[in-house]
Amino acid sequence: MPDTANLYLFVVAVVLLLIVPGPNMAFVTSHALAHGWRAGVAAALGISLADVLMTMMVSAGIGALVMSWAPAFDVLRLAGAAYLLWLAWQALRAPAATQDSQLQVASLWKIFCRGALNSLLNPKALLFFMVFLPQFVNVKAGGVSLQLIFLGALLALIAFVFHTLLGVCAAQLRAKLANSGISRRLGTYGFAGVMAALAARLLFLDRPL
Repeated sequence: MPDTANLYLFVVAVVLLLIVPGPNMAFVTSHALAHGWRAGVAAALGISLADVLMTMMVSAGIGALVMSWAPAFDVLRLAGAAYLLWLAWQALRAPAATQDSQLQVASLWKIFCRGALNSLLNPKALLFFMVFLPQFVNVKAGGVSLQLIFLGALLALIAFVFHTLLGVCAAQLRAKLANSGISRRLGTYGFAGVMAALAARLLFLDRPL
């Protein structure tokens, strides 16, 4: 287990990183605005699952192995962009956004999977875990892999709480706009726009040196 000083520093660093607007924040917010708080929670769960999976990859050395293959960065980047553009297209083709009270378990499962895939198909997310987590490992204490898993699990938990609160706040905004004429357009076109913007972000990512 990391020493206390490193652990406190890690928690502060994670919180500061989470409050900076990024793709995960946009992903959770757009789903909560389109479908309500349950969708926001499902997206948050998916993102946290991806965090755990990437932690396992880093602790097992798989992350470094994947990134050692030269085309890996571009393969993940292009696959992620294509997936996000597909989500945007599906949103525009679908009927008006489903109300949160009518969300089915199957729909929540899809949103959960979307959240996980959105993170897993972002090559910079894996690179982030490879660079960020080892900084807080106490090598002298031994059990480096276990420390990495502990830190990754803690990060996933903090991220889940943060993104859940974010989703609930976005859903409250959605509820206030429910009686206005822009509510439906905000849900459908806003969601599609966010997915397209995230896809564009992936397409223009610079390959790390």
